[in-house]
Amino acid sequence: MKDGIIILAILIIQATTTFFFVYDIFAGILGLRTIPLNWQTRELLEIGAAVGLVLGFILGGVALRRSVKRRQHAEDQLRLASGAFMELLEEKFDAWGLTPSERDVALFAIKGLSTQEIAELRKTSEGTVKAQTNAIYRKAGVSGRPQLLSLFIEDLMGEGILNDHSPAKSGS
Repeated sequence: MKDGIIILAILIIQATTTFFFVYDIFAGILGLRTIPLNWQTRELLEIGAAVGLVLGFILGGVALRRSVKRRQHAEDQLRLASGAFMELLEEKFDAWGLTPSERDVALFAIKGLSTQEIAELRKTSEGTVKAQTNAIYRKAGVSGRPQLLSLFIEDLMGEGILNDHSPAKSGS
């Protein structure tokens, strides 16, 4: 909200001063002035317009600086979240006792790759990948990829939505 007010102020100041300078130029070229201004009034108007342009420039710089800081903060938060997710993956993989091959397959599966794509990346057969994914699901106590993903989403959200309601945990 505060930035919106600053941006609106910048636009109003710059629009007003731009109108003054453009009107002054065209009025002079086209001879539109009917009542001449005394020089003191004209100088005050020009000084006010110049101050307005400088103020608009300064406020624009402040808004740009804030925007850059916010973007940097968001990027930092994203890096932290990404690192936290990777730590969470490693913790889960360790707890489940996954082999290095199973870890690779699990990571690719979580990223959304198909069995065929995982097999191609790992230079192995689809049957091997299927056997590894079944071992991963068994060790994780889930029945498939959606439940595997939900384990991580649940931990990241901190909600515990599926605590005692998932088929893998309740036996239903």
